[in-house]
Amino acid sequence: QVQLEESGGGWVQPGGSLRLSCAASGGNFEHSDMAWYREAPGKQREWVAGISMFFVGESIAAVEGRFTVSRDNAKKEAYLQMNSLKPDDTAVYYCCMKGRTWYYWGQGIQVTVSS
Repeated sequence: QVQLEESGGGWVQPGGSLRLSCAASGGNFEHSDMAWYREAPGKQREWVAGISMFFVGESIAAVEGRFTVSRDNAKKEAYLQMNSLKPDDTAVYYCCMKGRTWYYWGQGIQVTVSS
């Protein structure tokens, strides 16, 4: 079975930084696109950033220039470097791996940005 586990979340003040990690096991990581989603209170889960199996990364405009997605195939890990964090970034962040048929999800990790 595919298992994804996020780490690196927590609380930071506005302007701070966090680096989320997603450790994958049981899947074909190197041939899978990876993505990060987030779900703020009372809002639907939204795609934030992703990196393809060909190491092409992209993100939504709201985090452009602040968030950077990367991956390390040798470690089977994906990362989301979050800089200049804003209160609006507060959400549960989810790692996602796109398999051949299904999307696989981590359990989510809380990121809270407040003074």
